[in-house]
This record gives sequence, structure tokens and C-alpha cells, in this order.
Amino acid sequence: MSTPAIPPARRGFLTEEPLILLVLVLLGLYFAREVLIPLAIALTLNFLLTPAVIYFERLKLRRLPAVMMVMVMATALVGGVGWVVARQVIAVVNDLPNYRDNIHEKLNALHMPTSGRLGRTVDSIREIGAEISNEPQPASTPVTHEPQTHREREEARLQERNEPIPVTVIPPAQTRSQYLSQYAWPALKPVGAFGMVIIFTVYMLLKREDLRNRLLLLAGIGQLNLMTQALHDAAGRISRYLITSVLINAGYGLIFGIGLYLLQVPNATLWGVLMGILRMVPYAGTMIAGISTLAFTLAVFNNWWHPLWVLLLFIGLEFVIANFIEPHIYGKRTGISAFALVVMAIVWTLLWGWPGLIVSTPLTVCLIVMGRHVPQMHFLHILLGDDAELSPEAHFYERLLAMDQPEARQIASRFLEKRKLVDLYDEVMLPALILSEQDRHKGILDEVHGTWLYQSSIEMIAELSDNRAMQPPQENCDSESTPERNSPVVCIPADDLADEIAGTMLAQLLEQGCHKTMLLDAAALSPEIVSRLAEDPSTILFISAVPPFAFSQARKLAQSLRQKLPENPIFVGLWGGLADDEVLRTRFGNARPDAVATTLAGALARVRQIDLKYSASRIVQLK
Repeated sequence: MSTPAIPPARRGFLTEEPLILLVLVLLGLYFAREVLIPLAIALTLNFLLTPAVIYFERLKLRRLPAVMMVMVMATALVGGVGWVVARQVIAVVNDLPNYRDNIHEKLNALHMPTSGRLGRTVDSIREIGAEISNEPQPASTPVTHEPQTHREREEARLQERNEPIPVTVIPPAQTRSQYLSQYAWPALKPVGAFGMVIIFTVYMLLKREDLRNRLLLLAGIGQLNLMTQALHDAAGRISRYLITSVLINAGYGLIFGIGLYLLQVPNATLWGVLMGILRMVPYAGTMIAGISTLAFTLAVFNNWWHPLWVLLLFIGLEFVIANFIEPHIYGKRTGISAFALVVMAIVWTLLWGWPGLIVSTPLTVCLIVMGRHVPQMHFLHILLGDDAELSPEAHFYERLLAMDQPEARQIASRFLEKRKLVDLYDEVMLPALILSEQDRHKGILDEVHGTWLYQSSIEMIAELSDNRAMQPPQENCDSESTPERNSPVVCIPADDLADEIAGTMLAQLLEQGCHKTMLLDAAALSPEIVSRLAEDPSTILFISAVPPFAFSQARKLAQSLRQKLPENPIFVGLWGGLADDEVLRTRFGNARPDAVATTLAGALARVRQIDLKYSASRIVQLK
């Protein structure tokens, strides 16, 4: 009885149409923003305050007293800062009339000049603009009476044109309900949002295990380990970011306030506190605080030096903090690339306005964590993360495909600064060669790019071979100075040019190990050469084969060599093989070689074993 076929799993419509799914998510985020914004702010505060709650719980306090204590302390801190800021703002508003003369002088200094060459140029531009717009010049228009109000001027203009005077309809007085809906509701709306934030924050702090369990149940028992790692990663990243951000911005505001105090700027505490608070708003907050401080300084002082020093203080602090401290610290704590920070800040601002800009970084961290731990959303980690870079072998292969040989050389040179030549071949150039062979057999690597790639690889290997720093000292390779002699090696490509390039790498490394090497094509194994190889049984025959379809050729060549040279060691290099060396060796059947290696480092180790074996036998013969 035949087994019934299992029908393929049905995929949802939204799974097959990711663009529609993305549009629905964005629409949901936009139209549900009245609830989602307080929830996102509360989630951010929860990440910030949870470490303090855990600290008090370790002091043997219960959950409820610990949460209440943290909320009271946070409210007292915010209230104290708000009280200081409010007092300073009131003082600034009351003192502004005293600076009226300075403000008037600064504005006059910024007006366009009325004399000199620049003044005449401005007058000419105005005359040309008036002629284009067919408006009469003020100087040539006789003025008999100048109306006092805008309404009188408008009526006079209409009378001159014999046009009817429009009738102005005065609306009736607003009722109490209309007044409340127009003025009271906009004032009560932020209060309601603030209340929702407090309620959500307290609930999350009290029921954090309950919320975590619900998320785990939604993910399913099979995803328990995955979701646990994701939640732990997100909580750690966001908490570290928020704490670090508060400390950096508080330090920024403190240094800024001290600098203003030394420059004798009034109300320096206010501007320092505002700078520390507004810097929590990415990008826009810093500019608002800096411009406000500079405008206040222009109004207070009757010279330009104090505003100039304040501007230099602001630019210097921002340059140091934004370019040296924050990228170094935030990059490690959030894992977000600098470009992704800017893009996601714009996206969240378009969706939620100013609250979206404030919580853009924590929400983006959550997306990156999801992309890191959820396979279906891995693209988020690639797009937004700071460690989504090409591996050295992929970068090297990509540059060769782009025919950018200088950049490919730089990649190899940077790799060699910290690693050995054999590591460069095994981890960069050989994997790139394997990728090219895979693309060639798939038919997606054309002949022009393939030929250029192989030729560039040969040239780089030759350059590394000519490098004197890579060559062993001649006295170390003097075979006459010691009875121990390294075995000669003949490298034989299994089939095509890629196999030959890999064999060239192996031959170069063996020469550095004081081996006599020869690169010999399989078609060149004439009877005379085979007989000469048979005279020295210690000569190693090394077959070089690059996947994906080189195994059959390597097996056929190994079988042929075993029949002709039964005494010589035969090694096979199946470069980049994923299976164990011994497992690969058994796949050769009757043509089983003496050893199989999947890396050049492993091949050198196998050759070294043969060297030790023959060296021991020679020492015994000498004795």
C-alpha cells in the first residue's frame, strides 16, 4: 500500500505578499498612534527603571514597595528639574524687556544696508522687481493721504478701482461647549497621554514576569529558547543605551552650563539643564537648545564676542561628543549603524511625530533584536545592524567580480597584517576560488569575468611568491647540511584552471617549507616522467581539486596514479570540503589515497607527517 502524499503546507496571503504586510503594519502604527505612543514611551521608561527596581528587590524589598519607591524617586527628580527650569524660564521672560535696546541694535545691524555699493545694488534689485510685477514705484506715486489702518487702505484701493467694498461677517460669540472643545481639549489631551504613560509604566514594572510569559506563550513552546534569548538581548541593549544616554546628556549639560557660567551668561543653569534634556531628542533637540541659547546671548550682551564664544563652545562640545564619544559608546551598546539611526528616526517621526523621534532608537533596537533571533526577520539585522559586513572572502570575491584588482590587493594586504599566508589562502583566496567555480558551473559567471578573476588570482599569488619577506632563508633549506631531507612534492591539477591555481598556492607554501615542488599537468604525465617519479618512492603526488564537481576527476586521477606509481604517497586536496578528511578518503573506494585534506594548512600537516616518517627511516639507515 502506497503512502499518501503529504500536501504542502499552505502559506498565508500576507506571507506571500510581504509588501502588503509592510503597508498594513505601517497603517496600524499610524492610526493606532494614540495608544501606541504612550505604550512605547512606557516601554522605554520600563527599560530605564527596571534595573533600579531589581536593585531594591535585592535589598529584600517586595515588588510593590520597590516599584513605588522607584516611581517616587523618578517623579521627584523630574519634578525638581522641572521646578528649576520653570523658575529660570520665568526669570528670563521677566528680564527680556530689559534687553530691548540690545535686541533692537542687533536687528538693525542685521538689516540690509541703504548706502554704498551694496545698498545701491539692493535698490536696483527692488526696482527691477517692481517693473516685472508692474507695480508703481513708491517715490513716483503722489501721496495725498495715507490711510491709518489696513482696512482703510484696502477700502481706498477698492474705491480707486471702482470695485465694491466687501462685507465682513462677524461670527457669533462662542458657546461654552465650543470654547471647551477648542481650548480645553488640546490642554487635557497631553494630560491624558501622560496618565496613560504612568499607568502603563507601573503595570509593566509590577507585572514584568507576566508580560514575559505572555510573549513566550504567543511564540510557542518550541520557540522558548529563541524568545528567551531575544527578550534578554533586547532588555540588556535598551537598558544600557538609555542609562548611557542619560549619563552622557547630563554630562553634556553640566559642561555646557559651566562653560556658560564662565562666560558670564545669565541663567546658565537653565541653558545647561535644557541642553541635557533636549539632547534626549535625537538631532532636533540639540539644535533647538543651541539656537535658543545663542539667541538669548545675542539679546543679553551688547557686543558680538560673547555670542561668538557661546557658539564656539556649542560647536566644540557637539563635535567632540557626537563624533568621538557617542559613536564609540552607542555603537557597542545598541548595535545600530549610524545610517540606520538617521533613517529610522525619520520613519518614526513621520509616523508618530515628536514622540516617535524620542523613542526611535529603543524601537529600532527591538527591530534589530528581532532580526538577529527570528530567522524570518533576519533582513532587519542586515539592514539596520552595525556588524552586517561582508566576510573577507566574499568581499575579496566581490571586488574581483567588479574587476577592482587594487581593492582586492588591499583586502589581502590588510589580512596579512594580522595573519599568516596560509590563512590568507585558506580563508580568503581559496573560498573565493570555490565561489567562482560554483558560479561558473551555474552559468552565471561569464567567460570575460571568469578569465579576469583567474588571471588576477595568479598575479597576486606570483606577487606573494616574489615577496622576499615570504621566502625562507637559503641556509635553512640546504639539503646537504643535514641527513634529514624534505620529500619532493608534485602538484597535479585534477581538471581545470581553478585546480591549477589552488595547486600553485600549495606549491608556494611547500617551497617555504623547504620542499622541492613541481606543478605538473595530468596530461604531461608521460611514461618517461612516471618512470623518473618511480625512482624516488618518497616523492609525494598531490592532486588538487576545487569543488563542486572535481571529485570524480580527482578519483579517476588517483586511481590512474596508483596503478602507475604504487610505491609513492598519493594525497588529494578536496579544497573546502565540509566532511571529515577520513570520511572523504573512504569515498574514493579502491582508489583510496594515502591522505585527504580540505585545507592548505591540513595539507601541509599531512606532508609533514610523511617527512617525519621518511626522516626516521633515513636516520635508521645511516646508523
